[in-house]
Order: sequence, then C-alpha cells, then structure tokens
Amino acid sequence: MEFIAHVQALTAIAIGIIIGLGALGACLGIGIMGSKFLEAAARQPELVPLLQGRMFLLAGLIDAAFIIGLAIALLLAFSNPLLGMLKTAAGG
Repeated sequence: MEFIAHVQALTAIAIGIIIGLGALGACLGIGIMGSKFLEAAARQPELVPLLQGRMFLLAGLIDAAFIIGLAIALLLAFSNPLLGMLKTAAGG
C-alpha cells in the first residue's frame, strides 16, 4: 500500500510538470511567433494576409501540442495505467 501511495504522489508531480512546462512552452512559442509576425508585418505590409494565415496555423499547432500533453496528464490523473499494472502484478 505504501508503494501505491508513492506512485500516486510521483504521478501528481509528473502531472504538474507536464502541464506547467507545456503551458510555459506554448506561451513562449506563441509570444515569440507573434513578435516575429509583427516585425515582418512592419517590414513588408503587403505580405500581412499571407503571414497572418500561416501565423494562425502555427498557433493552432502549438496549442495542439499543449492540449495533447494536457490529455496525457488527465489520463494519468483519472485512470492511471501504472496503478493498474501494480494491482495486476500484486494479484489483487
């Protein structure tokens, strides 16, 4: 029982790291991309429609990577496959 509690505690720490670093990376990525878009738009205003479409596409991909990490974290939070393996190995 003590080992299962230890696995649950480490899983909670892993969930925090996954969500925290994923959010940090997505925010930094979108911030840098937005600043580069504004620089490019100031240099060549005629390319704004082309650049804007690509910027939104990349913003969606960056957010998708974060949401995939969030889904994995929620999987670990609510139906931890590690605990199922432990219970099966322990015979209970």
